[in-house]
Amino acid sequence: MQNEPNILDPLAVAQTWHGQGRSVALATVIETWGSAPRPVGSHLVIDGEGNFQGSVSGGCVEGAVIAEAADVIASGTPRVLEFGVADETAWRVGLSCGGRIRVYVERIDG
Repeated sequence: MQNEPNILDPLAVAQTWHGQGRSVALATVIETWGSAPRPVGSHLVIDGEGNFQGSVSGGCVEGAVIAEAADVIASGTPRVLEFGVADETAWRVGLSCGGRIRVYVERIDG
């Protein structure tokens, strides 16, 4: 991502990508319980081509969030995703740390 302003800030990246005419979704950690890899307010920005910047969890959880973001970009309908050890998908997506997280995914429009 050369020529990106402050590539460490996913919100700045989202603004830049949107300004370039890309379809963009923003994922935000909205709630955590127990041990969670990233705090509330952490962001992951995803474009329509599957490029991403930032982090909401790490590992396979982010892969699942990126996949959901593609649907959010296409539909425009935001989603709340939940991952945790009580969830049957916890081991599959790599959240075996004993915590749970909720992630809000929304399309960035106008």
